[in-house]
Amino acid sequence: ESIEMFNRLWSRRVARGGPIGVIVSDGWDRGDPELLRTEMARFHRSMHRTVWLNPLAARPGYSPETQGMKAVLPFIDDFLPAASLHDLTDVIRLLESVPAHRGERRAG
Repeated sequence: ESIEMFNRLWSRRVARGGPIGVIVSDGWDRGDPELLRTEMARFHRSMHRTVWLNPLAARPGYSPETQGMKAVLPFIDDFLPAASLHDLTDVIRLLESVPAHRGERRAG
C-alpha cells in the first residue's frame, strides 16, 4: 500500500528524468501480493533503476521467499543487503556507478 500511495501522490512529481528508486524494506508486506505486484511494476516503469535494500538479506542462507518479495522481484534491478555500514557503502558504490540517463540503463 505504501508503493501504491507513492505512485498515486508522488510519482508524477518526482519521477521526471528517470530517477533511481530506492526502497528499504524487509519484504514482509501484509497486503495483497497482486496489488503489490501491480504497483511495483508501475513504480519500476517510472524509474531509471529500482534498488531494493533489505536488512534481512545480509543473513547467511537468506532467500527472498515471502509472498511480498516474490511479487516484487521481477521489478527490482538491484537487490542488496542493508544491515551494516559496509552494506551501505556497497549501495553508495552502486549508485555512483549507475549511468545518469534512462537510455543508458546498466545491465544487472
